[in-house]
Amino acid sequence: MELGFHVPIFEIDGGTTAIAGELARVGAAAEQAGATWLSFMDHFFQIEPTGLPAEANMLEGYTSLGFMAAHTSSIELGLLVTGVTYRHPGLLAKIVTTLDVLSGGRAALGIGAAWFEREHQGLGVPYPPTGERFDRLEETLRICAQMWDPENNGPFDGKYYRLAETLCSPQPLHRPKVLIGGGGEKRTLRLVARYGDACNLFASTTEEVAHKLDVLRRHCDEVGTDYERIRKTVLAGSPDPAGLDDFVRQMSGYAELGVHTAIVMPPGGSPAAWIDSVAPVVPRLADL
Repeated sequence: MELGFHVPIFEIDGGTTAIAGELARVGAAAEQAGATWLSFMDHFFQIEPTGLPAEANMLEGYTSLGFMAAHTSSIELGLLVTGVTYRHPGLLAKIVTTLDVLSGGRAALGIGAAWFEREHQGLGVPYPPTGERFDRLEETLRICAQMWDPENNGPFDGKYYRLAETLCSPQPLHRPKVLIGGGGEKRTLRLVARYGDACNLFASTTEEVAHKLDVLRRHCDEVGTDYERIRKTVLAGSPDPAGLDDFVRQMSGYAELGVHTAIVMPPGGSPAAWIDSVAPVVPRLADL
């Protein structure tokens, strides 16, 4: 099992002027630890599950990833996960392509249907009903696939998006892996089976994750996708650096289910120091 880091909090010791330097240290610490994934959220206001108010610091995701591309050299970079409502799909494909080219081929497209209504309303971003957001998500996945096919610069005529051309030059150095976040059994996991290279689930219980993966396997069988090629990841909270034995035991159950990557979240203050403190768990997870 591999380890990834997901940074959701930007309340950094030293205040706003210290954020850039701390994020540069986060990138260095994550790579030195041997982690394979580094991500931010795609939000404009802070979200309640972090325990912080909406007014807490929040950086725009893709701008932040561009900064991280310049301060890392090997780790995969993505958002967990891009809200489909926030950027036109053609623009999104171009943004991810740019990140991939400038990072030397390390960009991933983490994407989902979006859910935080307050930031949509607050910034004037349209917030369609759930069904429409999933329809837009599927069209976006199709558009990105078409834009990342250099032989297929043609129109796209969908229900919600119409593109006269899908020109994307330069092309990504490596076609970005598509990670679809969420465990919805009817639509999200079906989209993973049809369009995804990876899924991301909450590490709630091994029983729940096993059930979700069984549903994913059935969807893969229905659409003719090789289930084994789908990379399985779980968001595994913020383990106590003093309790890494317990964390390894917990993750062993997910590893037995075929989960490839445990993604953990540094707290605020000094996330780089926290990453250093949990780095010893990386070789232990690799043995699972």
